[in-house]
Amino acid sequence: LVRPMASTGSSAPCGCLCLPRAFLAWLGTALLFLADWVLLRPALPWISSLLLPPEPPLLRVWVVGLSRWAVLWLGARSVLRTTVDFPGGGTGLRGWLAALEPLAAALGLALPGLAAFRELGSGAADSTRLLHWGSRLDAFALGYAAALPAAALWHELRSLWLQRGHGGSGVIVSRLLGCLGSEIHRFWLLLTLVVLSSLGEMSIPFFTGRLTDWILQDRAGGAFTQNLILMSILIIASAVLEFVSDGIYNSTMGHVHSHLQGEVFQAVLRQETEFFQKNQTGAITSRVTEDTSTMSESLSSELSLLLWYLVRGLCLLGFMLWGSASLTMVTLAALPLLFLLPKKLGKWHQVLAAQVQESLAKSSQVAIEVLSAMPTVRSFANEEGEAQKFKQKLQEMKPLNQKEALAYAVDLWGTSISGMLLKVGLLFVGGKLVTGGAISSGYLVTFVLYQTQFTEAVQVLLFSYPRVHKAVGSSEEIFEYLDRVPRCPANGSVASVKLDGRVQFQNVSFAYPNRQEVPVLQGLTFTLRPGEVTALVGPNGSGKSTVAALLQNLYQPSDGQVLLDGRPLPEYEHRYLHRQVAAVGQEPQLFGRSFRENIAYGLIQKPAMEEVIAAAVQSGAHSFISKLPQGYDTEVGEAGNQLSGGQRQAVALARALIRKPRVLILDDATSALDADSQSRMESLLCDSTERYSRSVLLITQRLRSVEQADRILFLEGGTIIEEGTHQQLMANKGHYWTMVQTPDRSGAPE
Repeated sequence: LVRPMASTGSSAPCGCLCLPRAFLAWLGTALLFLADWVLLRPALPWISSLLLPPEPPLLRVWVVGLSRWAVLWLGARSVLRTTVDFPGGGTGLRGWLAALEPLAAALGLALPGLAAFRELGSGAADSTRLLHWGSRLDAFALGYAAALPAAALWHELRSLWLQRGHGGSGVIVSRLLGCLGSEIHRFWLLLTLVVLSSLGEMSIPFFTGRLTDWILQDRAGGAFTQNLILMSILIIASAVLEFVSDGIYNSTMGHVHSHLQGEVFQAVLRQETEFFQKNQTGAITSRVTEDTSTMSESLSSELSLLLWYLVRGLCLLGFMLWGSASLTMVTLAALPLLFLLPKKLGKWHQVLAAQVQESLAKSSQVAIEVLSAMPTVRSFANEEGEAQKFKQKLQEMKPLNQKEALAYAVDLWGTSISGMLLKVGLLFVGGKLVTGGAISSGYLVTFVLYQTQFTEAVQVLLFSYPRVHKAVGSSEEIFEYLDRVPRCPANGSVASVKLDGRVQFQNVSFAYPNRQEVPVLQGLTFTLRPGEVTALVGPNGSGKSTVAALLQNLYQPSDGQVLLDGRPLPEYEHRYLHRQVAAVGQEPQLFGRSFRENIAYGLIQKPAMEEVIAAAVQSGAHSFISKLPQGYDTEVGEAGNQLSGGQRQAVALARALIRKPRVLILDDATSALDADSQSRMESLLCDSTERYSRSVLLITQRLRSVEQADRILFLEGGTIIEEGTHQQLMANKGHYWTMVQTPDRSGAPE
């Protein structure tokens, strides 16, 4: 009983606080609006007329606008502070109230900005007129009607741009632009061309209005023809500029795509070995190629529309404000009605259309079930029953079809009626302005054309911006690869030392990252000496291939260290280390290139043809390569699929031998070679003069090769339990002897 009472008592204060805090927030907003209407609207122009000189009038307009902005901003901050202190339940409320700050900026700066804009072409008289116009009730209401949707749109775009902190669209777009490098100046040129092209397009409405005035005033003549010629020139210039800008844009986005794809692939290649074991090759390839291509193509097409119509809409808005602030305010105030109402009605129609499709699918399922079981239907003489059942399903669809038809009609009606109401409103206000002499009849025609193009631009922006945002958001997965820090030691710097090839495993323990609970090596200690062939044998799963992987620095020991000439492997420079330590596996990976490229793979300096042939002769690959029509320029096929297993091993051996490594790892690398190639390799390892310049780690299933090794290490359970020559281990009759004597020799040397 105590616990529920305590719980109720703790939640009650929150319930008591929620409503008052939210109520105070909305009350503060309402009081701020009343203060702006009752006090600021009449008082600020009056105070400025007392404190400031009448000339220049533009100064008074700016003082009034900035003062209004400052007062409204302070009020908005106080209202927001009320909701910030509110504990819980106010996230949505704070989100909407956050639009108060951009609203204060729009209300305070719109009139001064318009006055400065008009001052450029109309003189100081317009500034004085705008100052008094701003204090009128109708202008006050119209200003709010235009500023509210603008502030809400600004807040929404800003939240999308900055959402998810460091992963917001703004950061991602900045990183995409960073892919341009020194070619970033192209965007400034592109923006200039788009602006000029948009201004050229504005010539059609502009000259249409002027020609209308001349026709009404019977002034058609030489000037009429001259203006038509000038309009044609501007239109052609606009088309040419648009063509050039499209070319520059596509070239720039192509550069972004190729650069980004190369950067992602390079970032993938830097990852540790475990990364490629945890992620499927197909998924990595898809991220590098398909995801970057899809993102680039989507971003390229949608961003082009967004950029073009954004510049076009801003230019149109500037021309509209230049000609008539009243008509522009009417247009801006009508934008929510023009787009939000059809959007809501369109969602209703989409929901009903989905329900109709679902009902149709159910009736289709009945038909499919009956037609697939016609022998059963006929044997029970139920054709009429199934037909009635199908008709019943169709009857259930009838009300939905009627609702969908009604929703479709209402959707079309909403779209057309909102456009018609805007046109009627413009003609009503514009007619009064024409009769009052504020604008000409021709400019009213020009403005209507401007307004049509402006609403089209806004509609395209509202349609394309979510797609651009989605394309930008999809690039977050691509940047995951770019930002991923490889879980392997940093590249060392040792690269100029003269190596002997002495390898030491000092108390090495290891478990694979995805199976940390299963130790593979435990306290492993042994040494590979230059001039010796050391054979590593043991049952399957004892850790032999893991030893080879650690020696190639593909993994890092969990404990202990692997030393090469007394230095830990991570201290060596990456390329240098893998020139000195070469490995050949049982199933070596070749690339779909020529024999020469495969043998010289990874070498910075391209080796001479004599070196390539010499390495191939040592490995036994020259005998079959020389018989091919194109010789060493012959393609080996994808992953070497045109070669047998023994031929692939011979080429891989040549790839290792051409490096003249100080440490050579043969992990069952001769299992598929023929007898002659086997004898050649055994001679190369044990009898050639080059054997004294390297250490050899031999992991093999062939008893003959093991017998010829200078030293044999028997590995079991991740530790060395026996060590010696073949004769010594056979005389001891321990684990090695038992493995050799096993009849099937499963997992033992043959």
